[in-house]
Amino acid sequence: MPGDPTAPDMTTQPRPVYVIGAGPGGLAVAAALRARGVRAVVVEKADEVGASWRRHYDRLHLHTTRRLSALPGLAVPRRFGRWVSRDDVVRYLEKYAEFHELELVTGVEVTRIEPAPEGEDGWTLHATGGRVLSAAAVVVATGFNHTPALPDWPGRDTYGGPLLHAADYRNPRPYAGQDVLVVGVGNTGAEIAVDLAEGGAARVRLAVRTAPHIVRRSTAGWPAQRTGILVRRLPVRLVDRLGALVARASVPDLSAYGLPRPTTGLYSRVKQGSIPVQDVGLIDAVRSGKVEPVAAVDSFDGAEVVLADGSRITPDAVVAATGYRRALEGLVGHLGVLDERGRPRTHGARTPGQARGLYFTGFTNPISGMFREMARDAEKIAKAVARQTARQTAR
Repeated sequence: MPGDPTAPDMTTQPRPVYVIGAGPGGLAVAAALRARGVRAVVVEKADEVGASWRRHYDRLHLHTTRRLSALPGLAVPRRFGRWVSRDDVVRYLEKYAEFHELELVTGVEVTRIEPAPEGEDGWTLHATGGRVLSAAAVVVATGFNHTPALPDWPGRDTYGGPLLHAADYRNPRPYAGQDVLVVGVGNTGAEIAVDLAEGGAARVRLAVRTAPHIVRRSTAGWPAQRTGILVRRLPVRLVDRLGALVARASVPDLSAYGLPRPTTGLYSRVKQGSIPVQDVGLIDAVRSGKVEPVAAVDSFDGAEVVLADGSRITPDAVVAATGYRRALEGLVGHLGVLDERGRPRTHGARTPGQARGLYFTGFTNPISGMFREMARDAEKIAKAVARQTARQTAR
C-alpha cells in the first residue's frame, strides 16, 4: 500500500527492473513488483499512461466485466458500470499509477534491448536521447495493438476518398450522409460499422474475408467472459461442439444476409488467433439492413473498390479495421525471442532460454479477457523477478 511504513526499502537495489510501456499490462507488473519490494521503473514513449486507450474510438467499452477487469491492488470503481467505457479505463489507469505510487518516466522510448556486457547479469536498454539504462530484468509491455496494419491493396494509392485505419477513427460525425465501407469483421470492425449505421451514415457495408463467430456479450446476466474462463482449459474439439450448440440457440443464422456461420469451430479459431465477435448491435444492424456484409476487398481502382467476388462498389470513405502489428522486431528481434509472426515466444513468468530475465505481457488476446490475464501475468512475473533479483543481490 502507498505510504506503508512496513514496505521494503527499494532504494537499496542498485538496478531497477525496467517495464517498457505504461498501458494496463505494464502498470500491473510495476505495481505487483513494488508490492514485493522490487524497484520497477516504467518507461513510456508517450507523455501519459494508457496512451493506446486514449486513441481508441469514442464508443468503445470493455467487452469484459468491471469485476473481472481489475488490475492487482485496486478495484475498478462501481460507478463505472458493468461495461467500462474508454474514458473510464483511462481514468482508472491514471488512478492506478497514482495509487500505487509508480515510478514513471514518460516521453522516452526504449529502442533496443541487449544483454548486459559479458560477465554481468541483466540487460542494457538503449533509449531516445542517447540514454543507456542498466536493468536487473526487463518486462516488455508495449501492447497488443501497437502499430496499425494497413494492407497494401493493389491500387490503394489511386483511391481518392478518405482511407483510414480504424486506429484513426473516432466517431461517426465526419461520415454523416456518406456511403462507408468498413473492412474487417473483428470486434473493432463490427462495432465501428454499427457506430456508423447508428450515427447517420447513409450506407454502411462491412467487408468480410472470413465469417466470424458471434457471441452475445451477456445472456440472462451471464457474461461471455465467464464462459471463456470456464472453457479455456477444456479440449478444443469439445469447446468447438459446445460453442456450436450455444450459437444455434442464442445467435440467429445470418447466412441470408451474407454472414454465414463459420465452418471452423470457435475454439479452433481462437487457437489460430481470432477471438469471437461480441455482439454490441451487429446482429440487429445486419438483420435490419443497416449494415450490409459484402465480400473481402481485393483491390482499388480509382474511386472503385473491387471485391473478391468481382463486384465493384464506390464508397465515399473506407475504414480499415485490419488489425495491428506488435512491432517488436527492432526492440528484441535480434535476440531470437519472436516467432515467425513477430510475436513473443513466451509470456508471463516464462522467459526464453537464451534470454533469462526478459519477460513479455499483454501480447495475447485470450477469450478469458485481456485485462484479467494481464493481472494474473503481473503477479506471476513479479514473483519470478523477485526470486531472480534476490539471487543477484545475494551474490
